[in-house]
Amino acid sequence: MGPVRLPGRPGRPGRPGRLGRWVARARLSSLRTTFTVSFAAVAAAVTVLVGFLSYDAAARLVRVDQQTVFEGVVQDLLDEVRRNPLGPADFTATGADGGPRGELVRPSGTVVQVLGPDGSVVDRGRTPLPVDADDRPIAAAPSAGRLVEHRDVDVGDDVYRVATVSLGDGRGAVQVAQEFSGTEDLLRDLQQRTVLLVAAVVIAAGLFGWWLARRITSRLVRLAGAAEDVARTGRLAIQVPVAGYDEVARLGRSFDRMLGRLAQSEDDQRRLVQDAGHELRTPLTSLRTNISILRRIDELPPAAREELVTDLAQESRELTDLVNELVALAAGQSGTEPPRRVSVADLADDVAVAARRRTGRAVTVRVSGDTVVDGRPAALQRALSNLVDNAAKFDRGGSGPIEIVVTGAGDGVAGGTVRVEVLDRGPGIAQEDLDRVFDRFYRAPDARSLPGSGLGLSIVREVAAAHGGEPFAGRREGGGSMTGFTVAG
Repeated sequence: MGPVRLPGRPGRPGRPGRLGRWVARARLSSLRTTFTVSFAAVAAAVTVLVGFLSYDAAARLVRVDQQTVFEGVVQDLLDEVRRNPLGPADFTATGADGGPRGELVRPSGTVVQVLGPDGSVVDRGRTPLPVDADDRPIAAAPSAGRLVEHRDVDVGDDVYRVATVSLGDGRGAVQVAQEFSGTEDLLRDLQQRTVLLVAAVVIAAGLFGWWLARRITSRLVRLAGAAEDVARTGRLAIQVPVAGYDEVARLGRSFDRMLGRLAQSEDDQRRLVQDAGHELRTPLTSLRTNISILRRIDELPPAAREELVTDLAQESRELTDLVNELVALAAGQSGTEPPRRVSVADLADDVAVAARRRTGRAVTVRVSGDTVVDGRPAALQRALSNLVDNAAKFDRGGSGPIEIVVTGAGDGVAGGTVRVEVLDRGPGIAQEDLDRVFDRFYRAPDARSLPGSGLGLSIVREVAAAHGGEPFAGRREGGGSMTGFTVAG
């Protein structure tokens, strides 16, 4: 199967084309749209609920209040006719200013109509009320205070509630009515206003939600644009917009730090490849030269043959050591080993035992304080071994033992830091080389004839940096060198 070409411009696999960019913008817009619609929906639901409850409560109060007023008027009329013998003339229009009719009309604007003994209308008042078969027997009733009530009676274009009360002894009846259509019109108007208010609130909430969503997602849009630029161009040195202290700002800062670490890692890899290519060129050239001479090995004298084989063996060993160092350095940069609680003093003891067996040199360990830290054991042991091997290589005279000094927290070391020193009695490190001994592939002029890749101390620097510490080097009093590193506890 051949390579899969992503949608984009012809001949440029993996780069998003117009369709990809449109889809990305649509996804960002959908987030803004979703936020706007959700904000408007919540506002609409709350507004509709509040409006419905408010309208229902107001309508209920108005209707109950009007019904209570009408029932009070009817009750007053019943009490009046039962207490005093009244006739139709007492409720005529002429008595409207001070008589019983006036008492009924003034409080609530009640409509009053007077019926004669036969049920005919004696005084219609300001609004004629209908008289049906239920009202006429009431007019001729012998007892006062008999009641007939009619609900929702249509009088013209209006709706009334009508009650007919007998005057007793066949003298007639009085009809009282209260208009309810005006109240319903008022409530309908209130309902319409409530609906308009709800619609206005929903529209305002939608506009405000859109503005708020645009304000909130604008930084996400810029962050997504930066991520798309990285994916499209492969350039990690892109300015990431970071503002504020909320979750979006934290995301931006995290993304910026991630790009920084990726850029640093890419730069480290590039420099490592360049340096490795430079250092590999010399032993490979020497090997090619010696291999070309092997074609004429029969023509060489025995001493030259032996020297050629020795050179090939030494160069192959140096090349092997260099490759191993490169692999160790790359593995150290990956940081795949999980950290755990480890005693640096125990690691120093293990390194000392291995160094005695490998070099035949005396290696001593001195420990003080608490040396337990959170670290990667294999990486720390590798750094210690490189320091001891470096000391053994330069201290060729063996004038004294190689010393490993591990000083823990609470013993003259600040904070929870653990300090590791390796001391030897070799020629020491020149002053001009102290600042460069931990650089990759750096070798002092007087050490270039010795075996080695120039990567041992750079691995120490990488391990120390990965554990929150730093390497150091100096000249030892009385002769020799002092190299080491610190580890944060």
